[in-house]
Amino acid sequence: MNKLDELCVNTIRFLSVDQVEKANSGHPGLPLGAAPMAYLLWDRFLKHNPADPKWFDRDRFILSAGHGSALIYSLLHLYGYDLSLEELRRFRQWGSKTPGHPEYGEVPGVEATTGPLGQGFGMGVGMAMAEAHLAAVFNRPGHEIIDHYTYALVSDGDLMEGVASEAASLAGHLQLGKLIYLYDDNHISIEGDTKIAFTEDVGARFEAYGWHVQHVADGNDLDSLENALNHARTETGRPSIIVVRTHIGYGSPKQDTGSAHGEPLGQEAWKATREKLGWPLDKWFYVPEEAAAHMGRAREQGAARQREWEKKFDAYRQAYPAEADRLETALRGVLPAGWEGAVPEFQTGDGPMATRNASGSVINGLMKAVPALFGGSADLAPSTKTLMKEMGDFEPGNYEGRNLHFGVREHGMSAAVNGMALHGGVIPYGATFLIFSDYARPSIRLAALMKAHSIFVFTHDSIGLGEDGPTHQPVSQLLSLRSIPGVTVFRPADANETAAAWKAALQAKGPVVFALTRQKLPVFDPGKFTVKEGAAKGAYVLAEAEGGAPQVVLIGTGSEVQLALQAREKLEAKGIRARVVSMPSWEIFDAQDEAYRRSVLPTDIPKLAVEAGSPMGWRHYVGDGGDVVALERFGASAPGPEVMEHLGFNAENVAARAAALVQK
Repeated sequence: MNKLDELCVNTIRFLSVDQVEKANSGHPGLPLGAAPMAYLLWDRFLKHNPADPKWFDRDRFILSAGHGSALIYSLLHLYGYDLSLEELRRFRQWGSKTPGHPEYGEVPGVEATTGPLGQGFGMGVGMAMAEAHLAAVFNRPGHEIIDHYTYALVSDGDLMEGVASEAASLAGHLQLGKLIYLYDDNHISIEGDTKIAFTEDVGARFEAYGWHVQHVADGNDLDSLENALNHARTETGRPSIIVVRTHIGYGSPKQDTGSAHGEPLGQEAWKATREKLGWPLDKWFYVPEEAAAHMGRAREQGAARQREWEKKFDAYRQAYPAEADRLETALRGVLPAGWEGAVPEFQTGDGPMATRNASGSVINGLMKAVPALFGGSADLAPSTKTLMKEMGDFEPGNYEGRNLHFGVREHGMSAAVNGMALHGGVIPYGATFLIFSDYARPSIRLAALMKAHSIFVFTHDSIGLGEDGPTHQPVSQLLSLRSIPGVTVFRPADANETAAAWKAALQAKGPVVFALTRQKLPVFDPGKFTVKEGAAKGAYVLAEAEGGAPQVVLIGTGSEVQLALQAREKLEAKGIRARVVSMPSWEIFDAQDEAYRRSVLPTDIPKLAVEAGSPMGWRHYVGDGGDVVALERFGASAPGPEVMEHLGFNAENVAARAAALVQK
């Protein structure tokens, strides 16, 4: 390492250490050990423009080991992004741009929200999938306008998490040659040496996954690191991982100990580290002029690279104007003109129809009108109805294909979907059964935190699926997903509500979840019911009381809306006037103005909600004087109608519970 490189590496190290020390909170160990490889990557390989962090053909860099956030903040500042030294001084403080773990959308240059270990690893796989697909679709000989890499810095903890194993296996199968990960192999986790729980041969494991594996024995050896990265970039048929032996807390008295991981060095160790590495004791947040000038070149270099790319794109537009227009539309996240006309409208004669089947029809109606639609299932496409017919499979040798096969990897699938959404140019979806949303939930939560346009299609949404029994019958999952801030959940009651939900999902600004039935449901007559307009508002009056003002309001979602309609008939026969409200989305209904909400759910009329799931949360809509027909137990293995009947989801029980409210 020459003197200039050493100066730059130590600048990164001590800017990071000073952030943690000033905040008296954070993780100094990773930046001290991993700064050399991060510097080398950013200085000699990473294609980026600090003045335009959203330039599309940039390389992506993910700090999957997000606890080491001080490292990326130092890099962003030094390489010219809009992140001031003052923001570094405000590390982990209220309102700063330097939160405890990197947050997408909050910090310019941060490509993904990381910290929950393994998530960045999975999102990087999704980014590489999106890049491969778009390059295959749009590039032409002599016009390679999409040509970038996805890099990540991953840790021991990342590789211990199951989501990383799922994503790594998928990436190896897909032969994603432009995916390159640097593994910070420092042998330390919070509890101490990793030998207490993590003794596998990581390199052999990744070779078995189909990755190109290299080892660098000394994380301070920039020449070996550079050689390894060059080899990784020339390996086009496999993703690459470079196992870099580093020392956590390098240069400090806490080097190679668990205490270097997640706590400030403390003043004595802070001083000793500076003395050992030759850094001034009297200068906090010190950036030597020579280091600043060297790393600051990235702004000029990045701007030049972007200008060069823009010239290439202009030439591409001249040669392929239709493709250029389509690509620009996709990159802006704009839906093509006239796309709504491709959404089918269902008639009563089309039913009965499971909402999963209706969703499949919508996907296939949209697939040509919205070419950015890109997705698949965790080995359940025949059941989730998410296959796009005639669109081909995304596989090595056919990255143009739009049907993704994630294998039985729900967590890895969901992380990859988030990565695709963050990459841009595609509208990604992933599908499985609602019960297995439990395996996907950490990634769905991160999608919400990032406001990522990720779509999750969950079918087999209730005890109504029947014989598979309680292991596969969701009860608490709807509540769990609705409880995540920023997630929009749709549980449509028929085919046309499903179509309306897809229209809303494509235009959403954050993650969307579908909960769809396996069992068949009647199709509401679009000429009689205002399904499309009503579903777009989250809830609406599906059937009004006859003969006067309603005495009770029945609220249903999904398959239970049909049950509410049947109960309404029984109540009307007894002289009780009942209104039926379909509520496919709590979140969208809650966003309507108060006048509309009160017009649908008047405060002075008793209300009964019916949903084959947890009753929690429904009190918000029915009030203290209302009631909920729901589940406070698991389901059972039997034909679906029998399970519903035995557990109280029948018209007689719903009507009786509603009548009791009226008679109070």
